Amino acid sequence: MDRISKLPVGVIETILCLLPIHEAARTSILSREWRYRWITIPKLVFNEDMFEVSDYVSEPSVLEQTFDKPSHRKVMTTRCKLFYAIYQVLFMHEGPIHEFTLSMEVDRSCVEIDHIIRHLSKKNTVKILKLELKWVYKLPLSLFSLHKLTGLYLSGCVLDHQPSSNVFRSLTTLYLDNIRTCKKELLCLVSSCPSLKRLTILSDAGTINDGGDYTIADLIKCVPLIEYLSLMFFIFLINVDEEFDESVMGPFIPEECSDILLERLNDLEILHFCNEENELAFVKLILAKSPVLKN
Repeated sequence: MDRISKLPVGVIETILCLLPIHEAARTSILSREWRYRWITIPKLVFNEDMFEVSDYVSEPSVLEQTFDKPSHRKVMTTRCKLFYAIYQVLFMHEGPIHEFTLSMEVDRSCVEIDHIIRHLSKKNTVKILKLELKWVYKLPLSLFSLHKLTGLYLSGCVLDHQPSSNVFRSLTTLYLDNIRTCKKELLCLVSSCPSLKRLTILSDAGTINDGGDYTIADLIKCVPLIEYLSLMFFIFLINVDEEFDESVMGPFIPEECSDILLERLNDLEILHFCNEENELAFVKLILAKSPVLKN
């Protein structure tokens, strides 16, 4: 331990960042010198799986009695432990938080996560935010106050706000998985990231509503600096009010992208590619408009 204590502060910080947060906190018992080292680490990762709840059956509390099934009580207890841990860490934390990750099951409305994001927005040091949420969580307006973000990863979230122009001026990576929104708000989000280099959209037509007459051309025009693009192509091609079928594929007109040049696009990935005429036309256009495309 003496050898580790003599390492440069930056090296010790890196080591602590590699540990699960609860293990990093346990280093506080090593010595007086180590008591508060962990509260300055800039990378915080919270995963619901870290918190195991015993199957031991005890008399439920008044709060637990509001849940009819024992399984619901167990989930509630796990969430309480997780949020309590997060609040404790954020309360004690000193210095900047550069990366914050939260992975858990959640309801559509979760005030605890709202409070966490609001706290992070006030601190305004976060560069990478990852919300890996199962089911659907409605994103709060405070998310758009994280102006220093360079990477935003959202999974299982609901986006029903339209961010102002260039709100994510520093964002270079945007990853969206199973996001519930409409095309207009999705385009507003993408267009609010003028420095975007990597874009992934893994939401299908079942989660992205029409919300206006928008095409894939509108999306491409929002990302002139893009280097990596991965998406489920038909989210901008079909009528989401009907089941997916070749007959409901919308038109793709290459002329809509006649003024586009993707000078930096290196990698293109299209999921659920069906070899339809409009898809092939889109790929042909991308090949013509992307002089440095490799993959």
